[in-house]
Amino acid sequence: MKASGIIPDTFVLNMIIKAYSKCLEMDEAIRVFREMGLYNCEPNAYTYSYLAKGLCEKGRVNQGLVFYKEMRGKGLVPKGSTYLILICSLSMERRFQDAIEIAFDMLGNSMSPDLLTYKTLLEEMCRDGRGDDAFEILEEFRKRDSFMNEKTYNTLLNGLHFLSRDL
Repeated sequence: MKASGIIPDTFVLNMIIKAYSKCLEMDEAIRVFREMGLYNCEPNAYTYSYLAKGLCEKGRVNQGLVFYKEMRGKGLVPKGSTYLILICSLSMERRFQDAIEIAFDMLGNSMSPDLLTYKTLLEEMCRDGRGDDAFEILEEFRKRDSFMNEKTYNTLLNGLHFLSRDL
């Protein structure tokens, strides 16, 4: 772009990063991210969210977590969908402490995990033999999540009882 005289702004570069991320061309997305400084552009929450989400979807969860931590270190807040993919990806990799910390960060930013995200985390904990921990963390989520209604709580609780009985 620079050679053609076109100087993009953060919005344009984010759209390129988003497009590469949606196609799971993460090396290209990261290349554009690294070139942002050449155009005097600063990455924002969208930039980091596109990268973290795409990396998790590609199976590169460690790298996705690095971008999430860098974003949070700069005081930027991810999109809700970024939180959700990180929590689910980390849960599937049995990295429960990281997933729980991200869920609490999400709650601390006035966002709430959806039912599927809660179920993924808690059910994977049960499958890993950590059923008691899953019950405890559900109670902690209930205390901290002002958006969690009785129906969601009961659905999760019933699922945990069912899983813990079968495992």
